[in-house]
Amino acid sequence: MRIASLVLLLALAGCGFHLEGSTPLPASLAVVHVDASDKQSDFYFGLRKALMAAGTRVEDDSHDDSSAVIHILNDSSLQRTLTVSTLNVPTEYLLTYKVRFSVTVKGRELIAPEEHSLERDYSYSENAQLAKERENAILSQALAHDLVSVVMRRLASLSASPNHS
Repeated sequence: MRIASLVLLLALAGCGFHLEGSTPLPASLAVVHVDASDKQSDFYFGLRKALMAAGTRVEDDSHDDSSAVIHILNDSSLQRTLTVSTLNVPTEYLLTYKVRFSVTVKGRELIAPEEHSLERDYSYSENAQLAKERENAILSQALAHDLVSVVMRRLASLSASPNHS
């Protein structure tokens, strides 16, 4: 039984399988400073958490030149009305979450500024206004979480490039 378990573990490790949240990052991202103007956003907190889960040490200050810097250039969400009723009352909204970031190590740009965005639409009802406001907040958090996953995959792709380690 132990041999079968060991073989299964080796097979999973050999195929590149990793548990969610344990994205392997290149050695150049072992110590990271996240430079953001909004340090209270869902994306910022999610990115810090994902980096730490990947084994990266996240520093609050960037006075050490050996650390990488993830620059969050834009972290915003926007709600736009999609449809309105015959009484001109909104009945459906589109929520868009955008993140623009770049990565530098020792002043050298590893990732040029790039933008990623996700959208979700949701219905609105005046009769359930509080519930719909909560739904908006939950959707915004979910979009931020999904964008953290996108950015982490992008950071992990640096380890596949021979000139970025």
